[in-house]
Amino acid sequence: MPCFRSPKKPKTRTKGNLQRYNVGAPLERIALNVLGPFPVITKSNRYVLVLMDYFTKWPEAVQIPDQEASTVAEELVRSWISCYAVPMILHSDQGTNFNSALLTELCKLLGILKTRTTALHPESDDMVERFNRTILNHLSLFVSKNQTDWDTHMPLFLLAYRKAEHEVTGLTPAEMLLGRMLRLPYDIIFGRPSETPSSPNEYMQNLEARLESVHAFARKRIKLASERMKTRYNSRATDHHFKKGDLV
Repeated sequence: MPCFRSPKKPKTRTKGNLQRYNVGAPLERIALNVLGPFPVITKSNRYVLVLMDYFTKWPEAVQIPDQEASTVAEELVRSWISCYAVPMILHSDQGTNFNSALLTELCKLLGILKTRTTALHPESDDMVERFNRTILNHLSLFVSKNQTDWDTHMPLFLLAYRKAEHEVTGLTPAEMLLGRMLRLPYDIIFGRPSETPSSPNEYMQNLEARLESVHAFARKRIKLASERMKTRYNSRATDHHFKKGDLV
């Protein structure tokens, strides 16, 4: 039976210089990954399909029975696209289920650019990998001895993550996507927000101003974090110079 521990880091390999892609809008580019296998639960689920927006850091973690391409494609539509609409870019690792003919055709049909990590730059998927480690660390603290209740802890974990300040943006995923903080039971003691808008139009104006402000702040933070990571990564990288006729 597997333990809920963070996966071991891959062995050191020859690395090329890191090229960063900085998103500038919510739900523009999302990451796709599968975590597991976990102990089988009553609904026969043993994997978690992880979907995460690169800009807002808003996550979804969907329990699935297997990691077949058909399952991944179905849940991508049901759990993400039906809720947040079609992204411009879908990024994954090099797993065959993520690069299958089915998922490729789905992306083509919906006008989604499908990208993936490369052998030289597996770190380009670092955001979702860090999120996966956070899930595993959380589950390791709360699952029962037989580990078959891991699914019951996922909903409140997602609530806590969406309400927590992200180290890169300096804001919560909820603020970034919804323009407001999520309300928890203890927030009841503070009562109704004092700046409650008097009309839907006023609410929309306030929301637009709020989102414009937090997104501008987050873009600066994302850019700085990206530059720091690129500098740190490239200091340990080996640049590759290819010539005509080289196998790549």
